[in-house]
Amino acid sequence: MLYRENGQFKTSYQADQQIFPIAQDRYLMLALIAAAAIVVPFIASEYVFRALLIPFLILSLAALGLNILVGYCGQISLGTGGFMAVGAYAAYNLLVRIEGMPAVLAILLGGVFAMAFGVVFGIPSLRIKGLYLAVATLAAQFFCDWAFLRIKWLTNDSASGSVSVPELMVFGWKVDTPIDKYLFCLGFVVIFALMAKNLVRGHTGREWMAIRDMDVAAAVIGIRPVYAKLTAFAVSSFIVGVAGALWGFVHLGSWEPAAFNINRSFDLLFMVIIGGLGSIMGSFFGAAFIVMVPIVLDNIPNWILS
Repeated sequence: MLYRENGQFKTSYQADQQIFPIAQDRYLMLALIAAAAIVVPFIASEYVFRALLIPFLILSLAALGLNILVGYCGQISLGTGGFMAVGAYAAYNLLVRIEGMPAVLAILLGGVFAMAFGVVFGIPSLRIKGLYLAVATLAAQFFCDWAFLRIKWLTNDSASGSVSVPELMVFGWKVDTPIDKYLFCLGFVVIFALMAKNLVRGHTGREWMAIRDMDVAAAVIGIRPVYAKLTAFAVSSFIVGVAGALWGFVHLGSWEPAAFNINRSFDLLFMVIIGGLGSIMGSFFGAAFIVMVPIVLDNIPNWILS
């Protein structure tokens, strides 16, 4: 630990209830956000944006959503790729079927559809846990793979299940360059990360952690397992659905169901485990490891030879 809270006295409820009550944490977060928004766009190349930073931001957001479910509430999930697919395809259908639909609203509504889907597949968590719950969420993954490949209406009558989206326009801002896409994703990540940080430190987050540690004891002291588990599935699926829409709209542009297959679910689960269960910052560390380490290892021989 590099610093401690000693001497930082709180003289009001507002000061005590800040998202980052320690001054060093506030300054560090502000510095990181400022560097990411102001410095990085001037020093990073197009390759870095496309291959590293944009995938890192979107997968960090997806890992953040999964961490709420797995790390904070203790409910295992192997269907995260399916929830991302629901968010992506729902946002796509809203955008192409409703004339004048704003892109940001379509992405958020895609998260709402993923939330509803996640709650449905979260109902088994009321009776089962562990490996059995993992199999139930795995069924959601395979159902999504089948549905988006076989039900043509979901893909606007595409024979292969592949879809493509037009260029994004956000309040007159044309999001087409790598820098624009990076800043667009960064805005989503910062907002959702702060919301998640605020949520897990409140009474809802404490209910999730009580269920994670011992659900029987949590029920004895008055915590409702049904409410706690389903809210964890809802919040997690919403964030993952938004990340799926961003993955399709911003990073890929055009995609098919294979873009959200079982490998994506395992990648996200590994990010959460590597970064740290029950840690908001760990979601970013895990995503950085999974996204950046393979690219660095592939380029080490070139760097040595050059």
